[in-house]
Amino acid sequence: AVSSSRRKARKAHFSAPSSVRRNIMSAPLSKELREKYNVRSIPIRKDDEVTIVRGSNKDKEGKVTSVYRLKYVIHVERVTRDKATGASVPVGIHPSNVVITKLKLDKDREAILERIKRGRELAKPTKVSA
Repeated sequence: AVSSSRRKARKAHFSAPSSVRRNIMSAPLSKELREKYNVRSIPIRKDDEVTIVRGSNKDKEGKVTSVYRLKYVIHVERVTRDKATGASVPVGIHPSNVVITKLKLDKDREAILERIKRGRELAKPTKVSA
């Protein structure tokens, strides 16, 4: 059973293993990709191309340079800020605040999309002819 306790939910979230964090760090697909694959969101990965849709970096686009599971953030190319020392550091962005515009596809990723799609088709209520 899943607990509805805030305390337990937070503990589960912040002490989740990397394999679970991958799923938590899912990002929605753009409208075009959603139409194409019939999938709403997918765990984000390095080399996906994204558009930021929330926050002070809104409307910036770029490739995901790293998925930092420990901190629940992703780094996007050209989304940086300068430190007092003059060094530039990537700004962490939560995956829920971006939209994936281009997927980095390989065999495994295509299999995942196919699996989700098949599940969707099976779940569709079929019309019963009288």
